Amino acid sequence: MLDKNDRTLLAMLQQDCTLSLQTLADAVNLTTTPCWKRLKKLEDDGIIRARVALVDGEKIGLSLTAFMFVKTQQHSSEWFKQFVAVVQQMPEVMAFYRMAGEYDYLLRIQVADMKSYDSFYKRLVNGVPGLIDVTSSFAMEEIKYTTALPVAP
Repeated sequence: MLDKNDRTLLAMLQQDCTLSLQTLADAVNLTTTPCWKRLKKLEDDGIIRARVALVDGEKIGLSLTAFMFVKTQQHSSEWFKQFVAVVQQMPEVMAFYRMAGEYDYLLRIQVADMKSYDSFYKRLVNGVPGLIDVTSSFAMEEIKYTTALPVAP
């Protein structure tokens, strides 16, 4: 169970993972050693999965965001493993979900332009048998994007 200090540390790190140990410790009224132990436990428990830099896709030429909805006629565990293996090897896929509802899977794709999307689409549908409907919607404008979970105390 996370206490108030754990939640404060998580909220701070989600905003800026480059904060010094001293800054984090001061924020929760601990010395650096107990603070480091808390962070280590959060990492060991898999709560903190990674410390990463968030890159602006537009500024590096990846300005098209697509949401791909996939229906399949296949539902065997063997097919699923193959599908997952193919999708996980595609760096354009930023998020991949198995869904309940009208579609079986949802992929969030980040590419440079429509030509790049078309190339991605062809690789996917030619690389995975059994896809019966692949429909996409394209983001016109990103209004909110965050990776920070609401953990504040």
